[in-house]
Order: sequence, then C-alpha cells, then structure tokens
Amino acid sequence: MGIILKSPDQIEGIRESSILAAECLDEVTPYVKEGVTTARLNQIVHEYIYDNDAKAATIGYKGYKHATCISPNDVICHGVPSNKVVVKDGDILNIDVTTILDGFYGDNSRMYMVGNVTDNARQIVEAAKTCLDIGIKQCYPGNYVGNIGYEIAKYAEGLGYSIVFEFCGHGVGIRFHEEPEVAHKAEKNSGPIMKPGMTFTIEPMINEGKARAKVDRSDGWTARTIDGKLSAQWEHTLLITKEGVEVLTDIHGEYPKPLKLI
Repeated sequence: MGIILKSPDQIEGIRESSILAAECLDEVTPYVKEGVTTARLNQIVHEYIYDNDAKAATIGYKGYKHATCISPNDVICHGVPSNKVVVKDGDILNIDVTTILDGFYGDNSRMYMVGNVTDNARQIVEAAKTCLDIGIKQCYPGNYVGNIGYEIAKYAEGLGYSIVFEFCGHGVGIRFHEEPEVAHKAEKNSGPIMKPGMTFTIEPMINEGKARAKVDRSDGWTARTIDGKLSAQWEHTLLITKEGVEVLTDIHGEYPKPLKLI
C-alpha cells in the first residue's frame, strides 16, 4: 500500500492511543521489582488498557495471547509473559505495549533496571536510550529514513555494541505494522524521504555481543541473543510535522513539541 500520510483527524486518534500506550508503562512501573512474575506485570497492563476502553494490539496477533512483550536480560524482544519468569535483583527488562484506542495504534517500550544492576547492564540500557534519542534527531521532513539507522549504528558500534538487524521499527497508526520499515543500521541517505503526516516507530535493539537473534522453540516468539549476552531497547512512536517531529508517546515532556530540528 505504501507509506500512509495521516490526516489531522487520524493524527489526533494516533496521538491519543500513543498517550495511552505510554501511560501503560507508567502504570506498571511501581510493580517492576524483585519477585514479581512477568505474567503479573502483563496482567497489570492488560487491566489498565481494558479500563480505558481500549485493546492490546498484540492479543490475537499471529496467535499471540498477551497484552505485552516483556524481555529480560538476554531477550532481545518478543519475550512472552509467564508465571515461570520471576524478576530478580540485577535484572534489566524491556516492556513493550501497543494499544488500539478507537481504531488507532500507539506503540512504545521502555527499559527497567531492578535493584543492584551491574555497570555493564546500566551502560547498555543508557546506550540504547541514547540510540533512540539519536534516531529521533534525524526525524524531520526532507531527511532520509535510512539516516536514522546510519546514525544509531555509528554511535552504538563506536561503543562496541552490535545492532540487531532482524527486527526493525515500522510505520504505525492505522495498522499495527505499516510502511516504512525503519532499520536501526542502514546506509547513509538511503530509504524513503520523510514527509509531514508520516507516523512510525524507532525502537533500536543493541546487544552486548553478537547481533544475531535466536527464537525459543518452546513458544515461537521469545528472541534471545545467540551468545547469552545482554540486550536493550527503547521505543517511541513519532509523527513527522512540517516543523520537525512530535514524539507522540512522550508524556513527560522530555522532547519539545514539536521538536524543530532543521
């Protein structure tokens, strides 16, 4: 179908869903501590989505049964919530939520650090957040989508991390996954040109060791690093505006709105 440039009414719907998706991560934050199961964290998010007259986009998606993906330590993404997975002191974990509110989608994820994390763990979490921020700075009309991944990879690889290439950001808003694909490692000045009305995610996944992923055969979803080393990821949903970019899932005022970058 190609890249969908959203109308003002569609943008407002996507904005409201994105706000709800971000609120889900705030809602679950006090519960992310030693001893909780990832199934319980999923339940908290699911109930919050339901209480706000919305749906979790992941439930029923290709047979997936949960409202979140929760990915600890060496899990890159798509970690399946479970009563058997108990959060431990020193864990890092990503919680990923996509909401459907009045037919519109908002998508985001956040890293959490539990208790006494190692220096290595803290550093990769912080580096992944910086990668997201670097990608956002490349978002303005007239720039190439590929420059998002080019700048992210330049930074992360300069620190000795690898960039996961098997999963990427994507258009979002009217559907769960739309065009364009947003690679987190790309050639400079590659891909489509950004235009006002485009909405998409940036969600860089960086690994301590090798870039490759392996999917657990037990559930067909959980993607881990092939060497058991740590991985970290942050995600926002973005809107390209005439002035620059609006970070739709930013509910704490971290980024100016709109963020003018040209």
